[in-house]
Amino acid sequence: MNIADYKNVWVYIETAHGEAKNVGLELLGQGRILAEANHEKLVGVVIGKDVDATVKAAVSYGADEVILVEGEEYKDYNTDGYANAMVKLVEKYKPSVILIGASNNGRDLGPRISARLTTGLTADCTGLGINEETGDVAWTRPAFGGNLMATILCSHTRPQIGTVRPGVFKKVQPDNTRSAPIIKEEIRTPAEMIRTKVVGLIKSMSESAVKLEEAEIIVSGGRGMGKPENFALLKELADLLGGAVGASRAAVDAGWMPPLQQVGQTGKTVSPKIYFACGISGAIQHLAGMSSSDVIVAINKDPEAPIFDVADYGVVADLFEVIPVLIDEIKKIKAS
Repeated sequence: MNIADYKNVWVYIETAHGEAKNVGLELLGQGRILAEANHEKLVGVVIGKDVDATVKAAVSYGADEVILVEGEEYKDYNTDGYANAMVKLVEKYKPSVILIGASNNGRDLGPRISARLTTGLTADCTGLGINEETGDVAWTRPAFGGNLMATILCSHTRPQIGTVRPGVFKKVQPDNTRSAPIIKEEIRTPAEMIRTKVVGLIKSMSESAVKLEEAEIIVSGGRGMGKPENFALLKELADLLGGAVGASRAAVDAGWMPPLQQVGQTGKTVSPKIYFACGISGAIQHLAGMSSSDVIVAINKDPEAPIFDVADYGVVADLFEVIPVLIDEIKKIKAS
């Protein structure tokens, strides 16, 4: 492997029903920073069927060019087909860096292609940078249960591959006037190579849980909620604000909320415009998942709770007294 042969930063743009998922668009902004640091191009990679909208989105969010693989076998995500397509693209174009969203599919795809390409992969990253001495990507991810952050370099093999949590980076402002070359690659994956297929979709969680990473307002509850029934109060507030309900690990471990609504180191990373932390003490693992929120509002009876160290607005009071008043005031404003 001649590392000098590998150039450019790739961002895999994951799709759902032909539309780009947010995490890929978020990574284009960060990919631009990495590409410019080493004077390379930013390339979006799209695999799927009927994905014209995703290609257009990749260009408008900053891709210098887009590589497109389309086919009936790529209509739904499958490990074998997508890994085959991505590996063949890498072998032809030799990118230096590949950024993949740490979604369920991304966490499946990344390790598979890294193993086939005999290169490293840094999983579940929460930060990206450039090593000034070598130009390598500095991948930052939690270690030891989130108690410290490790920075990892992949210095001896290429491409450098990492999966990055959704919500870690904010999307750049799109420019719908941009244009870029679209490179269409014909890569077929025979049906006998694809060992799995989607036979149906089962909706097993609320809509708010699905959209937690995309919500502009999140109302989260922790151990201070006391019991699962009390989360109805948070849902009422979230519904009034057009937001979603989240939870700390303590609330999830207690069985009060489903794991898909957990915010934090072992849950989801979010960066909404407003984050309400209700009855959440603010352990470092939780802060890792929401500290990039634009505005943080903390409500807690304990004035020494660590959550107040990161909060923009703090209310030292019983949340069961504060939130009903807040709900009433919002209703009055809406009624007027």
